[in-house]
Amino acid sequence: MLSVGGKLLARVLLPPYSELVKSIIVGTAGHIDHGKTALVRALTGIDADRLPEEKRRGITIDIGFADLDLGDVRIGFVDVPGHERFVKNMLAGAHGIDVVALVVAADESVMPQTREHFEICRLLAVRHGLVVLTKKDLVDEEMLSLVREEAKELVAGSFLEKAPVVSVSSRTGDGLEELKSILREIALAVPARSEEFITRLPIDRAFTMSGFGPVVTGTLIAGAIEEGEELQLLPAARQVRVRGLQVHGAKMKRAAAGQRTAVNLTGIDTAELERGMVLAPPQRLRPTQIIDARVTTLEDAVRSVRSRHRVRVHIGAAEALARVRVLEESGEIKPGASGFIQLRLEAPIIGVSGDRFIIRSYSPQHTIAGGIIVDPFAPKHRARELAHVRVRLSMLLDGTREERVGALVSSAPNGLHRADIVARTGWRDEVVSVAVESARAQGLIAEAGGQLFATNTLEDLKQNMVKDVRTHHVAEPLSRGLGLEILRGRYFTHASPDLFRAVVAELHKNGALVIEKDIARSPEHARAVSGEDAALRDRLEEIYREAKLAAPSIGDALSRVGLAAPQHKHGRKVIQVLIDSGVLVRVDGEMFLHASALHDVIEKLREFATKKSDRAVDVPTFKELAGVSRKYAIPLLEYFDRERITRR
Repeated sequence: MLSVGGKLLARVLLPPYSELVKSIIVGTAGHIDHGKTALVRALTGIDADRLPEEKRRGITIDIGFADLDLGDVRIGFVDVPGHERFVKNMLAGAHGIDVVALVVAADESVMPQTREHFEICRLLAVRHGLVVLTKKDLVDEEMLSLVREEAKELVAGSFLEKAPVVSVSSRTGDGLEELKSILREIALAVPARSEEFITRLPIDRAFTMSGFGPVVTGTLIAGAIEEGEELQLLPAARQVRVRGLQVHGAKMKRAAAGQRTAVNLTGIDTAELERGMVLAPPQRLRPTQIIDARVTTLEDAVRSVRSRHRVRVHIGAAEALARVRVLEESGEIKPGASGFIQLRLEAPIIGVSGDRFIIRSYSPQHTIAGGIIVDPFAPKHRARELAHVRVRLSMLLDGTREERVGALVSSAPNGLHRADIVARTGWRDEVVSVAVESARAQGLIAEAGGQLFATNTLEDLKQNMVKDVRTHHVAEPLSRGLGLEILRGRYFTHASPDLFRAVVAELHKNGALVIEKDIARSPEHARAVSGEDAALRDRLEEIYREAKLAAPSIGDALSRVGLAAPQHKHGRKVIQVLIDSGVLVRVDGEMFLHASALHDVIEKLREFATKKSDRAVDVPTFKELAGVSRKYAIPLLEYFDRERITRR
């Protein structure tokens, strides 16, 4: 406690500075040489062009970064190249931005890359931004007004329709203070990033820092990273440790979602790092190469999106080639239209449902569409299933969280673990648990053996298992039941043993099946022995009863009742009836004795033991007592040991 002026004040532990100050990412967009880098330099004092080639040629080639401290707001700038040849670099920097600053030079107005960058931001579902007219010192007011109107015409009907339009001169500084004020207002209005997602840092740059080792940078799009934390580098699945962190150039113990973050890693060499990789908590996300998505094609796209087209997919900071399969009836998605597609990628990527991406034509390279991942681990679809697939994808896209869980589970005949839901959605464990329990309460899914099933899938599975057992009884009336291993092989080849045991236990508990050691049977099953088989059973029993302890082998017994070798299979089933009813007892291998013979010799042993003080019997004595040769005596004594009638 602190005392001030005689009053006791409670001491409050303040959060780190980086958590008190709101952080957002602003991305520049616009045509080459429209002053994006100069604008960032005028606002921050930082030259985002870091490559010697950029300084020599006076153009931005790769993405650059700078930051601006506005007191209660910290802005991280991502400066992207405007040249059409470097649009893929622009896309690597455009992911994860909160606000776009669409830059239009007052002396040139709207140009091709102005339009393409703007369309890319629309396709990536950027929701906030402003239009910045640069180089105002090079034109008169009439020209400036004309460019302003052309910029407004470009963004009409979009998220930027009512956005501020501010004119500045990076050379003279005119308009910069107004721009900072507008940026601050927009930043404060941007909603905080959701805390429901696990940590993800798409890597857009990797390099070595002398004395520290490998460093990666990126926009932390979800979660938080702490110094000393263990993370996984994907898709390589390499375990790494966070040696140090920087946010906006300042050393930090913790980085939060929405911040430009530099991470010093241990456990890996810089040569193994590349743009497009993702840092995430261990064993949470997984690489994928088949995704279902909904895409929207640009109205002025050079072509429709059609099946079998080879395209370039830009997601996060990664680029991968892919083949398209259109899931709509028409087989194509025309310019200006939307629809579902499947992308079969030529290299693994990291993505979760809800991630945005851009599609560009393979060659020549033009932006043609943008989309959102609906199912990141999609199966290949058959043509006759497409109507059902579209219904399911619509549910995954627009349904409640519980409905989305149900739709994900419904496509997995062998069930999903909760970890599978995390890998598909990026939700934190506790968010998944709440969604799963709610979906179970609504009857959308069921759980068995730690795996989640669509309710009807699990019920169908149980009914099919019961049906198989009953069918087996009809085909094999003398059989005890169907082997559990046979059932497991039919329905649980790719599922865990725990799941199989849980389902079998539930069927046994509710009385649908009776489980006896290694077989399953129907509760009402009683092996019906026909008149002919009943006579055969009685003759076999008589043979074993008369043989007493010198019982024949199964083959000899079947031959004695007149069954030839081809009939032995059926004869063994009849013998199994005698075994299951307890008439015959297995002593060793195929050595079976009649229960009455065993009972008699056990009684003789006990009577003999009462007459001896040490209650001991050796092999010769037992042979004489039982009236058998050593061939039968040794297996019998070992059987008695196993049954705890004797102790060796």
